[in-house]
Amino acid sequence: MKKYNLLYIALGSLMTLGSCDSFLDTMPDNRAEINTESKVTALLVSAYPTNTSVLMTEMSSDNAMDNTSKQPVGEQVQEEAYLWQDITGSGNDSPKNFWDGCYGAIAAANQALAAIDEMGNPASLQAQRGEALLCRAYGHFVLANVFCLAYNPLTADKDFGIPYSEAPETEVSPHYVRGTMKELYAKINADLEEGLPLINDEIYSVPLYHFNRKAAYAFAARFNLYYHNYDKVIEYANIVLGATPEKTMRDWAAINAAASDRGLRADMYVSASEPANLLISPYTSSWCYYGGNYNLGTRYGLTQAIFKEESVRAPGLWGTHTNLYPGRAAWGPEQTMNLPKFGIYFHYTDKVNSIGYRKTVLVSLWTDETLLCRAEAYALQGNLDKATEDINIWLASHTVQGLQVTTQDIVDFYGAIENMPIDNSVRTVKKKINPLGFTVAEGNQMEVIQCILHLRRIETIHDGLRWQDIKRYGIEIAHNRDGQSDDVLRVDDPRRAIQLPQDVINAGLEANPRN
Repeated sequence: MKKYNLLYIALGSLMTLGSCDSFLDTMPDNRAEINTESKVTALLVSAYPTNTSVLMTEMSSDNAMDNTSKQPVGEQVQEEAYLWQDITGSGNDSPKNFWDGCYGAIAAANQALAAIDEMGNPASLQAQRGEALLCRAYGHFVLANVFCLAYNPLTADKDFGIPYSEAPETEVSPHYVRGTMKELYAKINADLEEGLPLINDEIYSVPLYHFNRKAAYAFAARFNLYYHNYDKVIEYANIVLGATPEKTMRDWAAINAAASDRGLRADMYVSASEPANLLISPYTSSWCYYGGNYNLGTRYGLTQAIFKEESVRAPGLWGTHTNLYPGRAAWGPEQTMNLPKFGIYFHYTDKVNSIGYRKTVLVSLWTDETLLCRAEAYALQGNLDKATEDINIWLASHTVQGLQVTTQDIVDFYGAIENMPIDNSVRTVKKKINPLGFTVAEGNQMEVIQCILHLRRIETIHDGLRWQDIKRYGIEIAHNRDGQSDDVLRVDDPRRAIQLPQDVINAGLEANPRN
């Protein structure tokens, strides 16, 4: 049997070694062989990203604005992301650490797959194989969401992808190519399709920290929405939501009824006992401090203007925000309004000197978002009645009165709202869309899609997914600087793909183009 060594050398790390190749010339003596089922299972704990892109993508989206120079900047990464600059800042939320964290997770998944194959791919390890395949697909998917343009079938054979790592690294400085989005999505899809039927919840002590069956299919539903495979979105979402999806929605009424304590309510939101939660992910990140209930990094943030006029507290089908549970649950200073959605922890490495790491716990996959994926798929297929049924399931759990509407109600409400002007001079919940690689007909279909995008913006606030909706729908936004809306992100702006880490570019991987 070959000896597989736990080097955990990510693709990003390999690409930054440069002239330090001698570091890898000798294997360490304390290597661990992955030669038992229990070791494979244990290894897969490391197959999930340790860093998140949420700070970068929330700052890049229309969920942030400049509160003027009188407010403090959190860190260089936060400012550069907001300004759509190539991010050179370091830290846990930087492109480099996100890149390395994801490829480190992918490396662990590849190590597990190689070990399973070496052991003869036994039936007793098929669930672990499924988890490893899902982890590998997920790692590449979240990287693509940051460093690539949105998948567009009309240009996917030309748009840059990222290197797809499919085996443990055995060379010191292997040559990598980015490939195309068409190639990348095909490989993600192949891993998903192979891995999905292998997932078995029985191997997990705490399923919500792994790709349990529902989490796996929720990921597949989101991926296929981005991949424009709407039949699969519906098929996979049905598995997640079951025959009575209303019973799987988050209990926002209970969160609002709890004691007025943000920490308590956040713990309820990210709890492993909450039926809506499918995959819970801990990250080393400062996002909870800049996006949460703190006066930190408040120059750029989700201000009251955005919160009250464009998103969570803006008027909706439900009337005023007092009729919407998330609208009633807001906290924070005027510059960074927020919902109690993420756990905030500090991991001390030296308690005496108060040294350690900021930790953020996020819900990466959950039923309410999967429901909106299905609603969007129905709407894009032209099945507006089914889309409205899903919208009503969402409204029943999110509104105080358990609101129910008709398709015509949706069309009338959103049809009466003007698209928000690009200069932010007037703020509304509706923005002009320019779908990339698909079409939305004017009239009823357009207004139902506008409704779903509005609900998705509320549902995914603080989660980084609004940036993906902006990219997928070609929504043009402007970021103000010192009170002036002086930078516009057009539909064809290459800055929609965040620049690769500079170390990776220096090592020879082609950079994202810039005008």
